[in-house]
Amino acid sequence: MNLLQQFEAEQMARLAASRPVPEFGPGDTVRVMVKVVEGERIRTQAYEGVVIARSNRGLNSNFTVRKISYGEGVERVFPLYSPNVTEIQVVRRGRVRRAKLYYLRGRTGKSARIAERLGGAAAARAKGGAAVVAEGAAAGEQPAEQPQG
Repeated sequence: MNLLQQFEAEQMARLAASRPVPEFGPGDTVRVMVKVVEGERIRTQAYEGVVIARSNRGLNSNFTVRKISYGEGVERVFPLYSPNVTEIQVVRRGRVRRAKLYYLRGRTGKSARIAERLGGAAAARAKGGAAVVAEGAAAGEQPAEQPQG
């Protein structure tokens, strides 16, 4: 590892310690909180959309988020370790089979939808909480009443 790579690794570790970066990839819907400077005021703005690309280049890693705003497609590229990106939240996980989802640019409506990836807690919720109730019974807890209706 040369000196530049070592420096980048140290900077990434320092930035990751100050602001954790969640695991996300193409197809995931994320909410990115961005610092916006308007004259003297500094505020945070939420930008929510589907990740259509992610480029892992160490300190220069970035990701592209696409959203539909007032019927018009808008894409924005965010550097992963930028000080202007204050927080990244994963809203939902998408099930895709491509690394780059540029084909979504030509699609609108139902054809642009991405199926949700179910796994872990989300799968238990989809099954009606049966797995969660079974785990609670194994631990000696009383199962919660299921609402009828």
